[in-house]
Amino acid sequence: MRYVQINAYSGGWADSVIFKKHRELIAAGDESWVFWARGEHEQDDHMVKISSKFEVCLDALQTRLDGRAGFHSKRATRRLLRRLDAIDPDVVHLHVLCGYWVNIEMLFEWLAAHRCKVVWTLHDCWAFTGHCIYFTHAECDQWKRGCAFNAPCPQKGSYPETLFGGDKSVKWSYERKKSLFTMLPAERVQLIVPSQWLANLVGQSFLSGYSVEVSRNAINTDIFKPMPSDFRKRYGLQDKFIVLGVASRWSERKGLSKFIRLAEELDGSRFSVVLVGLSKKQIAKLDGKILALPRTNSLEELAKIYTAADILVNPSIEETFGMNVSEAAACGTGAVVMEGSACAEVADPALSVTSSPDLSQVVFAIEEIASRK
Repeated sequence: MRYVQINAYSGGWADSVIFKKHRELIAAGDESWVFWARGEHEQDDHMVKISSKFEVCLDALQTRLDGRAGFHSKRATRRLLRRLDAIDPDVVHLHVLCGYWVNIEMLFEWLAAHRCKVVWTLHDCWAFTGHCIYFTHAECDQWKRGCAFNAPCPQKGSYPETLFGGDKSVKWSYERKKSLFTMLPAERVQLIVPSQWLANLVGQSFLSGYSVEVSRNAINTDIFKPMPSDFRKRYGLQDKFIVLGVASRWSERKGLSKFIRLAEELDGSRFSVVLVGLSKKQIAKLDGKILALPRTNSLEELAKIYTAADILVNPSIEETFGMNVSEAAACGTGAVVMEGSACAEVADPALSVTSSPDLSQVVFAIEEIASRK
């Protein structure tokens, strides 16, 4: 079997999901290829970075100007399609397509003209909206009927960012994506989602005609496990109950403002709020009530931080999985997660608490867990 995986980037969860699958296929005697656009990773004839940094930046600029994410990068996409022509794959497994790197029109027209089975793992909601990758926080449900058809899009400034692409571009993108993403016959397509939460949304979208399988993201338990750590001693937290937040990119959607308010509400003599993954600008704005740390590129260091923490808090209401919740659980640390989110599916019930998003209820949950220790 010839199996191809395509993704926007090679970092983050890609190693435990995409490259793990690649290694398993090779071990089973199959032929496997991985193509991506952003991030550094070992390359060979079967693992290829398909785009240059210049091409990604050019696509990002074009998207900012016209708001049509996924409809640029023709040169890079031609290179990818030439590779696919040469491979003649039995299976093409798509992952993240949004990310300033591939032309979805060219890609799906190629898929429609070839015999391969198409597996598409949806890691967010971009596949069935006219612009955004999430919409729960914005309380928008236009994606069910048609984005920007009856009301302005409330998230034109969200990723993938655009400066001049208005509602006309949002409506155009929705219609074009709907046409492209439903052009393949149902018997050739398998959608995979990491949570029932996302499966329910797909079932209300224009992708509802395709089979959907729920398959939780795997984590590397060789790395994420209880680890000896000097984290508490290093930061003088030996006697504190550590409330941890972890994100690859902090934003309002991820709950940054809620952590700032948590630090105000919790007793500083007993609790310490620790955030990992902040930018330099964000760190400079925070006061001493939060231990603000940048993103670590060491998964082993992250596992040590998870192990040292008493509880992880994930206040987001629109996570499609909750990788940090799963990683923390593997390190023996429970979580406070929000009702109705995918994180509630992932959290270990023996270690974790599901809370209302209301801040007072989150504080109550943290203090209740701390009282048991």
